[in-house]
Amino acid sequence: MTTAVKNNGKAHRQAHTNGAQTAIVAGGAGFLGSHLCARLLREGYKVIALDNFCTSAASAVDPLRHHSSFTLLERDIASLDPDEFDRADAIFNLACAASPIHYQRSPIDTLFSSVRGMENLLMLARRTGARIFQASTSEIYGHPTIHPQSETYWGYVNPIGPRSCYDEGKRCAETLCVLYEQEYGVNVRIARIFNTYGPGMRLSDGRVVINFIVQALNDELITLYGDGMQTRSFCYVDDLIEGIMRLMDPHNQVRGPINLGNPAEVTVRELAEAVIRLTGSDSVLGTRPLPIDDPPRRRPDISLAARVLDWRPRVDLETGLALTIRDVERRLADMDVLRSPAVAGAVASFAGARA
Repeated sequence: MTTAVKNNGKAHRQAHTNGAQTAIVAGGAGFLGSHLCARLLREGYKVIALDNFCTSAASAVDPLRHHSSFTLLERDIASLDPDEFDRADAIFNLACAASPIHYQRSPIDTLFSSVRGMENLLMLARRTGARIFQASTSEIYGHPTIHPQSETYWGYVNPIGPRSCYDEGKRCAETLCVLYEQEYGVNVRIARIFNTYGPGMRLSDGRVVINFIVQALNDELITLYGDGMQTRSFCYVDDLIEGIMRLMDPHNQVRGPINLGNPAEVTVRELAEAVIRLTGSDSVLGTRPLPIDDPPRRRPDISLAARVLDWRPRVDLETGLALTIRDVERRLADMDVLRSPAVAGAVASFAGARA
């Protein structure tokens, strides 16, 4: 099994012999982080991925581990030593649980990851002169009173509700970014990310797209919360990563906050019906009570991103769902193979021989 590289104190020092830029990706083994690391390597960066694996696994970046320009370190950014790294040209902060079932499991850790972790990375950016990206969220807008949501809308958030550890943590992180820019001249870039999906999502992620796909492929009851008429706008991961890369382009001066998401709005019920159709599933729909503070409508106004980044999503929902379904089918099939008696017996025999 592949394990993360672990160093202590200031032991990790990055060599720079070929002039490549160094990118530090916090949350680098997560869903978005692993896709971003792969893109950065293709762009020629040296990539240092940091992750504490609270909602991810080192195996997510196994395909990148052979790359000479890739390093994976087990780190919690809430307790990160900014002096550990000699150099960074770009810092990407994607380190925070994003699924409600995960961020509500340890709400204080979620809040500290957003706030203390953000400040540690900002101190690193201040010392190294790196530009820094903050993965903020559409949850900034809370239970929106305007639709669609533009960056000028301040949001309507319950500061003490069950989602507040994430919502308010991300709002405070944006404040920290702006303060470090104003006080210390740090080059910050802030994106408010709307629902994103695609290959590589953990099967136990808990967010709606992966939940529906796994349930449909297993012909299980597909669970809708409330009547399923709440709306979301789903952006395919490759489109989102392209938006992040454009925002972090050193040649532009766009700070943000800037919305990145797909403005094609669908009801959760429509999403479930599309997944059933695309999987050929025998699943039926069932309902459960709506969670507290679940937003009824969510759709980004991306006119700012279109104007200043020349960015718009290219992958439509049907295409993106088909690609994601194919990935989940493959992984479920691999799990079935590993659970089969023949493979289990072979693994046991191999382990006994090694012992």
